[in-house]
Amino acid sequence: MDGHLLKSLPDFLAALGLDEEPMGLFYTDKKPAEGFAPKPIDLPTREKEIKNEIDWQTVFGQFSCVMGHIWRARKKKATAYFSEDLFGCPGGAFWLGFNKPQTETIINYVSTGIPNWTEGELYCDSPDELRRIFEYVDPRPAPHKFCIVKPITKFSDDEVPELVAFFTRPESLCGLHQLAAFVTHDPEVVVSPWSAGCGSVAVWPLHYLSKGQNKAVIGGWDPSARKFFKTDELSFTVPFQMFKEMLDRFGESFLTTKTWATVQKKILRSKKAWGESPQ
Repeated sequence: MDGHLLKSLPDFLAALGLDEEPMGLFYTDKKPAEGFAPKPIDLPTREKEIKNEIDWQTVFGQFSCVMGHIWRARKKKATAYFSEDLFGCPGGAFWLGFNKPQTETIINYVSTGIPNWTEGELYCDSPDELRRIFEYVDPRPAPHKFCIVKPITKFSDDEVPELVAFFTRPESLCGLHQLAAFVTHDPEVVVSPWSAGCGSVAVWPLHYLSKGQNKAVIGGWDPSARKFFKTDELSFTVPFQMFKEMLDRFGESFLTTKTWATVQKKILRSKKAWGESPQ
């Protein structure tokens, strides 16, 4: 990544009241030298399911949330990475583009459950409707072996993120939301579709880009992934080009006004309430 681009990052984050830098996401064939990744496990594909070649007890016994590894990377300012062998859970494998179509077992598990085996998560009221949603989302197949998520300042000169994900509470999210509209002139630039936590960070922004739509995606609504977010925290993911425009133009925007200074006071009160700044 161009180092000159990030010179304005500290001022940008300060204006938004963000203490944590955003995470960049990209795909590469180069495995990171270090970082956080799920343990290796055999990928449970639909083809293997049809042949009854999946040990579902082992798969369910080794569930490891993608957002959990990203959470660890956030706290340690390090790298989280995933692949078709290091996917954490079958849902993560689907949402990150390593396994498609989703298995019927997982479709039933996420919706109404499997009689005499497991209760459902009840995130959709029928397997048929969930299958339709998954077919609509249609995650892009992973273009390279590894999906990498790491702090934006950890990118080397020859690395460029496809997406940039912020993790923030509503007061700072207010600024990101409005700034996205400021740089795109699109009143519907911010969307928040149904998704797993990792889907909001990866698949949905790429889904819109594949349709020629430049969208910012609010996520973090997945109850199963909430344990890997701070209380009241959500994700806000944008294409890299939108991120660059935000950095370039935030100094021309409402973030310099007295109105925003009032919001910054609320941000400080929020930090004090959560013990994240001196009393």
